[in-house]
Amino acid sequence: MSRWRPLVAFLAGAAMVPAYAPLEWFPLALAAPALLIHLWLTAPGPRAAGWTGFAFGMGMFLVGVSWVYISLHRFGAMPAPLAAFATFAFSAILASYLALAGALQAKFRVPPAVRAVFVIPALWTLAEWLRATLFTGFPWLSLGTAAIDTPLAGFAPMGGVYAVSFVAAAAAGLLWCMALGQARWAAAAAFALLGLAGAAVRGVEWTTPAGTPLTASLLQGNVPQDLKFDPARYARTLETYARLAESSRARLIVLPETAVPRMLDSVDPTYLGRLQAAAKRNGGDLLLGVPTRTTPREYYNSVVSLGSSPQQSYHKVHLVPFGEFVPPGFGWIVRVLSIPLADFSRGAADQRPLAVADQRVAANICYEDAYGGEILRQLPEATLLANLSNVAWFGDSLAPAQHLQIARARALETGRMHLTATNTGITAVVGRDGTVLARLAPFTEGRLDATVQGYAGATPYVRFGDWPALAACALLLLVAGAWRRR
Repeated sequence: MSRWRPLVAFLAGAAMVPAYAPLEWFPLALAAPALLIHLWLTAPGPRAAGWTGFAFGMGMFLVGVSWVYISLHRFGAMPAPLAAFATFAFSAILASYLALAGALQAKFRVPPAVRAVFVIPALWTLAEWLRATLFTGFPWLSLGTAAIDTPLAGFAPMGGVYAVSFVAAAAAGLLWCMALGQARWAAAAAFALLGLAGAAVRGVEWTTPAGTPLTASLLQGNVPQDLKFDPARYARTLETYARLAESSRARLIVLPETAVPRMLDSVDPTYLGRLQAAAKRNGGDLLLGVPTRTTPREYYNSVVSLGSSPQQSYHKVHLVPFGEFVPPGFGWIVRVLSIPLADFSRGAADQRPLAVADQRVAANICYEDAYGGEILRQLPEATLLANLSNVAWFGDSLAPAQHLQIARARALETGRMHLTATNTGITAVVGRDGTVLARLAPFTEGRLDATVQGYAGATPYVRFGDWPALAACALLLLVAGAWRRR
């Protein structure tokens, strides 16, 4: 088995990807980790277990975030060999966190069932948190996100996606116990109890309606990424969004990230006046994705409101490395890439929700909504969540569907509806329970109209954030470590 262990682990990691959107085959999110748990528990030592975790992670990330290659090569103009190497290296960095978890779990001298159900899930969850935190973080493909349509999702409002990751990993450990005859009946009972408990808490309504329902229009211009910043396409892009906005009768109109691909101060005021007039006619407001600047060297990826309310803005805080800012010492990579506006400034972390259309909208841009803890900065004050994105960077890949699945997790955690307006898809309205209420087909031009409701109040996750789940994992490891010493 030792000869084939890395290959089996790699294939198991790759097989886990269909558990996420767009396929969402959740049983794989239990079966693949259960197989990894078996490989870890039968590894001859920490070194072998670490390499096993690394192989699993490489399979999962090479397949699951393969769209990184598309953005680097097809749209970033990076040479194919260099883009392939960069994607491989990026996947290796992400896989190293599972390698660390695998090596550490092998050091705990506790019964196999205890390691499978408590130690490994705790280490898995802490590894996810580290992956989402260090070096600006990358929280994609969190195990908890794959459980969004299962009873386990009921734990999201209580402890966030990391709590769901822990419970799902524990369920995988229980599955291993049942398969290997380790306290089989007790494991089966605990497995059923987890599902019943999740279903019970999912029925709790943590938030209450704020204000009256309002109509919203989310605009999808479907501007090809390779033409988005082409000066010859600029006028047509503006006309597309103006026409879609003027055809709406909604009180809240939301355009995608950088819908206007030019600095706000260089946009024709007459055009901005058209957008503002459309919003005012409906007695509401429009949220426009547009770059803004305060000085020639200080510019932001922003959301600007136009309409009946006073003009407000939100500046993106969590920037994409290399795509939106240049880490020190890596300027050469940006010179290889062909990415416009590749060195944005960071917005302030304490920005407040936008007071528009009689609601308080927590705006976020692009993959900012992948970071649950950062969305909490505008809560519980915010009554609605709105994400403005341009995932055209990743073409017709897994990325848009995965991003929408992440947005659903944010809605569940916060007890708020989540509006996501994108350039090429997937534009959607998500209910506070994480269900997709309406969506536009990707790679189509259109306007998504829906009735939305703001919500007030705070879920336990909004009140306490990720720390209770992370502290519980750390406590489990301390107890297991004390068991080892005894």
